[in-house]
Amino acid sequence: MSKDFDLVIRGGTLADGSGAELREADVAIRDGRIAQVGRFDGSGTEEIDARGLLVTPGFVDIHTHYDAQVTWDERFAPSSDHGVTTVLMSNCGIGFAPCRTEQRELLMKLMEGIEDIPAPVMAKGIPWQWESFPEFMDYLATQRRDLDFAVQVPHAPVRVHVMGKRGAQREPATDTDIQHMAGIVREAMKSGAYGFSTSRTMNHRLKDGALAPTITVAEEELRALALAVRDSGRGVLQMVDDFHATSEDDSAEFAMWERLVAGSGRPMSFSLTQSNAAPQRWRALLRLMEQANARGHRIKGQVCARAVGSLYGLELSNHPFTGCPSYERIAALPLAARIAEMRKADTRARILAEQPVGLPERRMLSNRAVDAIFEFGDPPDYCPPADRTLERRARALGISGLELAYDLLTQGDGNTLFYYPAANYVDRNFDAVEAMMNHPDSILALGDGGAHVARTCDASLPTFVLAYWTRDRAGARMPIATAVRRLARETAELVGMRDRGLVAPGLVADLNVIDYDRLTLHAPRPVKDLPTGATRLSQKATGYVATVKSGELIYREGQPTGALPGRLLRSIA
Repeated sequence: MSKDFDLVIRGGTLADGSGAELREADVAIRDGRIAQVGRFDGSGTEEIDARGLLVTPGFVDIHTHYDAQVTWDERFAPSSDHGVTTVLMSNCGIGFAPCRTEQRELLMKLMEGIEDIPAPVMAKGIPWQWESFPEFMDYLATQRRDLDFAVQVPHAPVRVHVMGKRGAQREPATDTDIQHMAGIVREAMKSGAYGFSTSRTMNHRLKDGALAPTITVAEEELRALALAVRDSGRGVLQMVDDFHATSEDDSAEFAMWERLVAGSGRPMSFSLTQSNAAPQRWRALLRLMEQANARGHRIKGQVCARAVGSLYGLELSNHPFTGCPSYERIAALPLAARIAEMRKADTRARILAEQPVGLPERRMLSNRAVDAIFEFGDPPDYCPPADRTLERRARALGISGLELAYDLLTQGDGNTLFYYPAANYVDRNFDAVEAMMNHPDSILALGDGGAHVARTCDASLPTFVLAYWTRDRAGARMPIATAVRRLARETAELVGMRDRGLVAPGLVADLNVIDYDRLTLHAPRPVKDLPTGATRLSQKATGYVATVKSGELIYREGQPTGALPGRLLRSIA
């Protein structure tokens, strides 16, 4: 006898994504869509007993960099390990389309320098079956993945495609250049891009220190590209900016962005963090957003729900002894052999006596900032107390912070990780994070999935938000319903994905079934599964009983089922 539904999730505690109070409800799915929610007759071909479990919509991550990984990997891990069912990539103005053959190396070097994906990995893994942006979209449309994915048109490839070396070297664009770039953006929006992204942060550089092509462009160029998005009648603007001029008295940079939003009529979001260099700037930016939005605009600050930091380890991109000549001579050895060599007293003495060579100063300083680096445990502590820095611990032992770092790295199997909170942690607490995150003009984002593959693993943010902010935090906690709304419906709505992020009839059947009490975020671990065998970080979680994408079970207890219902999403008016 035929069943009424393809899948029924029975008796779960539903956080439907709207922010409404939790309630017990069944969810029925038919043909990839939610058919009914509540109490109803009828059975499913497959049923999940969700009694005592939390049921949520699939999470929508709007800040990822899977532009390379999407071309070679069927899974959007690590995002898909944390309840995410839709990702938006091509953030911060970098990506791989449009791209002429002779420009491939530059775009890979950009991605390597800014997002820490090794160029040899991309050279081997990316098939390069496109030149124009529409051709890139058509290629992506042939791919079958675990999650749905969407693309923005990134500024740097557009600029380089039109201007060549002049664009890469940040020369001013001519009127003809600007018109050509605007035409490419219009074409990209017509082919289904979800918006336009760019970068104006001095942190975005190639490995040789050269600035990214978009950093110093004129307002006239940005205006033309924002208006090209406007012409499509849809789409968002996304950017990252240092806001060096922004303070309570001088808001010239923010004022420029407000003019672009006003002229285009499109929503905009930007990365909002607490900077060590200007610890109170975030407050000024929140005030500027409030004022701009009160004038009828829609500007959101993308906020990370914890410190923005780096992980250090012997198998990762960085650690305190990266660049030390005696270490670099053995760096290519297998880990076990490297550890054995590092444990020799004479090797230890040589490495500790050396300074790193050939590293950018900023990288060298952060790698060796033992007064701000913590040992990372399992389960990981993302809010470590100030007295647990390597320097403070070493002082109690009567040794230097670098000596302690060396000894910790070489103990056991050599997989010790260190944590360096580079932003959002000036006062060694989450007070600033909480204030930014709970502001009505903020949006939860900055997971950076697909990027910084051997340095960070913030794609686990949905699990962290649920486990820490709604359950484990010692102080004030976020209601579960609020957290789910912020991880799903708010992000989806901001970028125009109105068919998801909510458990309601007619919407896409993307759901999570979560054992909330058992939900645990584990420490990241290095895995060598990139196309060249290079290392990236994987981070798992316990407690995701099932993840459903378009009505198909894609994960059971954190393990992939092999189903690949994910498709390229094209924006529609």
